[in-house]
Amino acid sequence: MAIVPLVLVILFNYLFSRSGISVKNWYDQTVLADTFNIENVSTVTSSWSLIVALTMGVLAVMLLNVKRIKVKLATGLTAGAMGSLLAIFNTASEVGFGNVVKTLPGFKVIQDSVFNASSNPIVSEVIAVNVLAGITGSASGGLSIALEVMGSHYLQLAQNLGITPEMLHRIASMASSGMDTLSHNGAVITLLAITGLTHRQSYKDIFIITILKTVAVFILAFSASLFI
Repeated sequence: MAIVPLVLVILFNYLFSRSGISVKNWYDQTVLADTFNIENVSTVTSSWSLIVALTMGVLAVMLLNVKRIKVKLATGLTAGAMGSLLAIFNTASEVGFGNVVKTLPGFKVIQDSVFNASSNPIVSEVIAVNVLAGITGSASGGLSIALEVMGSHYLQLAQNLGITPEMLHRIASMASSGMDTLSHNGAVITLLAITGLTHRQSYKDIFIITILKTVAVFILAFSASLFI
């Protein structure tokens, strides 16, 4: 029963983004430009479809638990709001921390060093994204900084070596979930707070299933890229 809403989110996300009922077909181009100030709906299709899919998942949860909602709606909303605040503030603090770090003079030195670590775009990209994600404590922070500064350069090097943009994109995405899970990461702090555990009790396991796992996947992906 608990899996049903999750399956529905995945299903509806696919339908609303890649099928005939995709959200990109819901509005006329003129309406998009005048009302939403969007020239190309493809740029927002993924986020729109996910929002609608999540809404469908929430409705499914409510329908599956009608009896409980009638009795415990107020209590559930209160608990949900309190729980969301922990995740929101932890994430917000890490984003703020990352934005402060990247403005420091020493960050520029580190940034230049990791970008010039290797002439191979995949190796350089992985090192850059991982190091920047580790410093900022955020996967999205490390990924956005690396691609914002050197994305076009990586793409040009990859094309010269015959490496597909898809491979480059997947490597960057996987790399962002590596060193970001250091002890100051917002998701790690939230996880430990919710479970009532400490870094001493749990971080060894977190380190193995995130950082070591990601390194292993990178080695496989890099090996495969040599033959593509």
